[in-house]
Amino acid sequence: MYIVGNAPPGAGPVNRGAFVARVLRQLAVSFCAAAVWAVAAGLPAPAQAQAANFHPCNSQPSLPMCQHGYGKRIAVQRWGAQPDPLDPDAAANASLVTRNPAKEIEQLKSTTILVQDMDTSEVLFARNEGVVRPIASITKLMAAWTLVKAGLPMDEIITVDASDTRSTSELPSRLTAGTRLSRGDLLRLALIPSENSAAQALGRTYTGGTAAFVAAMNAEARALGMTDSSFAEPSGLSNDNQSSARDLAKLLQAISAQPLIRQYTAETSYQAAGQTFRNTNILVGRPQWEILVSKTGTTREAGDCLVMAVKVGQRNLAMVLLNAQGTSGSRFGDAVRLRRVLDSRLASR
Repeated sequence: MYIVGNAPPGAGPVNRGAFVARVLRQLAVSFCAAAVWAVAAGLPAPAQAQAANFHPCNSQPSLPMCQHGYGKRIAVQRWGAQPDPLDPDAAANASLVTRNPAKEIEQLKSTTILVQDMDTSEVLFARNEGVVRPIASITKLMAAWTLVKAGLPMDEIITVDASDTRSTSELPSRLTAGTRLSRGDLLRLALIPSENSAAQALGRTYTGGTAAFVAAMNAEARALGMTDSSFAEPSGLSNDNQSSARDLAKLLQAISAQPLIRQYTAETSYQAAGQTFRNTNILVGRPQWEILVSKTGTTREAGDCLVMAVKVGQRNLAMVLLNAQGTSGSRFGDAVRLRRVLDSRLASR
C-alpha cells in the first residue's frame, strides 16, 4: 500500500432604450481602451467588479486553473472567492490520537507516501515510494542545499531583477524588480513562503549563472544517491523537476544535519522588504510538532506536496507526501493522520 444612468428628459421609450444601449457601448469601449492603455503603460488593467463570493470556477469549471485546488486558491486572491473548506485533520485542534489506525490509513489523500526512520533507514509506511513525479517547490530544498554547499556569502546584497519576477506561476511574486536583499534573506524567502522570484534570483547570481546552478543541483543529487531525481530550474515551476519519495527522504536526511537550512525552514514567518512572509507549512510552530526540516510544493501537475523531517518520540523521521488530493490542506491532514498511526504503533512497542 504501501451596473446605468438616466436618458435625457422627455426621451420616449424607444429613444430611451437606444440611449441606454449607446451608453453601454460607450462604457464598454472606454473600459477596453483603459485596459489597453494600462497594459501598454505597464500598469495592471482595471479590475471588473465582481459579485460577492464570485468564483469563476463555479460557472466555468473547465477553465485550466479550475482543474486543481491550487487554481481555486488563486481565485480567492484575485476575486475574493471563498476558499475550499480546510481538511478537518489539518486544523490546529486536530487530535493526534486514534484507536483505529486502519481507518486513518484509508483516509490518506496523498498518492505517494514514505515515512522512514532517518537513523536506522527502517521504512514505517510506504505507498508508491518509487514513483518518479514532479515535485514543485520541494525543488527549493535542493536549491538551498546546493547554495549552502557552495559557500557563497549570505550577507552579499542581491538586486531582484525583472526576469526573476516573471514566471509561469499563476500566483504573482510579492517581490518587485529592484528590491535589494541579502542572499540569506532571499534564501529564507525561497524556503519559508516559497517565493519563486527569490529562488530565481539565487540561481541567477550563482557563480556561472542559472545554468551552472542547475548543473550543481543535479551533481549534488547524484552525490546524495538520488538516482530518481533531476532538476531543470531552481523554483520548482517546471515539471522537469522530478524525484521519488525514496530520493526525497535522502535529501531530508542530509538537510536535517545542515543547521542553516534547518533554522530557516522551521521559522513560522519572516519580515523582509517591508512585508511579513509566513511559512507555507501550517504545522510549523504547533506545540505538538517538532519539525526539523520542512518544505511545501504545489502545482497542478505535482499536486499538493509536503516533505518534513520530524521528531516523533525519540525517532527522527523523514515524512514525504506527494500529490495530495481532496480539500484544502489535505497534505497537512495526511501528516496528522500518519502521526496518529505512528503514535499508536510506537506506543504499542
